[in-house]
Amino acid sequence: MSHLIAPSILASNFLQLGKEIELLNQSEADYIHVDVMDGHFVPNLSFGLPIIEQVKQIAQKPLDVHLMITNPQLYIEDYKNAGADILSVHVEVCDHLHRVLQAIEQAGMQRGVAINPHTPISHLENVIEQIDLICLMSVNPGFGGQKFIEHTYKKVEQLKELIVKSNSNAKIEIDGGVSLANARKLLNVGADVLVAGSAVFKADDPLEMIRELKAV
Repeated sequence: MSHLIAPSILASNFLQLGKEIELLNQSEADYIHVDVMDGHFVPNLSFGLPIIEQVKQIAQKPLDVHLMITNPQLYIEDYKNAGADILSVHVEVCDHLHRVLQAIEQAGMQRGVAINPHTPISHLENVIEQIDLICLMSVNPGFGGQKFIEHTYKKVEQLKELIVKSNSNAKIEIDGGVSLANARKLLNVGADVLVAGSAVFKADDPLEMIRELKAV
């Protein structure tokens, strides 16, 4: 299977958000990545439910919603109703991760788990078979445009080994600092989905950048 590209609208022009979504509709992107921040789990705020609902009205790609919030289990139905197709929760804030993943599945969404740069891959061992997408953070979550953490390559290899050993179907998604400079190496060590924010929306030609990331 060819790798997938998920442009992050956190890096888009919010004054032109409708046009930015239409651009992604016309592109070779596979998902639209939506970063939700609560100012508590991460030191920043971003999209609320009404914005996601409006994006869903015009989006022609699945919404890949990444919750960087505390108590995500309280809002699973809300994000389903807003239009999320994939819902990722952070392992660091879920005391009962297996239960949360069950609730995401029961709501009709793909089950995602996000994991911070400092968190060991071993934290996923007991739920790996219940996960559809693992969002591996390659920067510290909270802000776009950060420098890629080089240790990520090793974590991707560790995660791929766990997936294969467990006979899991989980996809590995890389989120943070992805660019043409590191995309091929990430894919070579086992990544399946590349989230790209600044690389796409700060490019002179975002459509061409998505095309290049897809073809790398």
